[in-house]
Amino acid sequence: MLSISELKSLLATPQKIVITTHHKPDGDAMGSSLGLYAYLIQKGHHVKLITPTDYPYFLHWLPNNADVLIYTEDQEQSARLVEEAAIIFCLDFNTLSRINELGELVRASNAFKIMIDHHLEPEDFDDYRHWSINACAAAQLVYDFIVNELGDGAMMNKDIATCLYTGIMTDSGSFRFESANAAVYRIAADLIDLGAEHWRIHQLVYDNATENRLRFLGYCLSEKLEVLREFNTAVITVTKEELNRYKIVTGDTEGIVNYALSVNGIKLAAFIIERTDKVKLSLRSTGDFPANEICKKYFNGGGHRNAAGGFSDKNLTDTVQEFKALLSDYKNQLLQ
Repeated sequence: MLSISELKSLLATPQKIVITTHHKPDGDAMGSSLGLYAYLIQKGHHVKLITPTDYPYFLHWLPNNADVLIYTEDQEQSARLVEEAAIIFCLDFNTLSRINELGELVRASNAFKIMIDHHLEPEDFDDYRHWSINACAAAQLVYDFIVNELGDGAMMNKDIATCLYTGIMTDSGSFRFESANAAVYRIAADLIDLGAEHWRIHQLVYDNATENRLRFLGYCLSEKLEVLREFNTAVITVTKEELNRYKIVTGDTEGIVNYALSVNGIKLAAFIIERTDKVKLSLRSTGDFPANEICKKYFNGGGHRNAAGGFSDKNLTDTVQEFKALLSDYKNQLLQ
């Protein structure tokens, strides 16, 4: 592992740097990555942010978004940049499988690999790790990395603040999750002082839906929501045909699982979607219920205790049946 002094020395002169983040990046993935990007270009580095896939349209307003390279749309250039990089920053993920085919390119690279992440059980592929499962967002850790680890708080500006505030806001559920402690609020206040327009950021992320997305949300809640009171669980299932009917694009399903969790008395919510290649699951829970345990044990995934995801190679019907069947094993916890 690199020491912080060695990393500081490495970053003291211009380097070729790649930043990457997880498949189907969310607000924290893009906010933390673009925040770090805005810092590094100020320092004179040659930086490229490469995402494994596309990401939601409601994040395209973020500063420097035009500089993002999407791997699936330009594999040749992405591969060249990874091969030429001296440093690769890996943000908001800790296993290379989370960046799909890009993961093997990163693994094979001779670059120093820097992980900044807050998920459980990191894979040992990195040379420097700024990691804490107690952080509410990777963006919080990027703030800490710049300000405290590197001692470079003077380089913070409005673009960095805007990106990092977006990451913290989205991954903390607009500051309502347990992980949004006093330290997170102090960071948010500092970011606002630096120029982050909190009201505008919230509007651009949460009040920027397409008509199709709103109609799809209404359909999910009126027709697809199933409440299993015997397990304090709510489930929403969606087929490929329904996704096509409402012309759903990346980002349109973001956050829908939280509506199921908001039903009075519900302790576990599942959003189960039939995709082209797999069935994807998104779980949310309250209190001490381990949503991540279910995803890891049964659905090839993982995540945080109260927010986790996974997938199944079974069809949609069988996946839903499997999910409902396992609830009996957790009945005591769900009814507490």
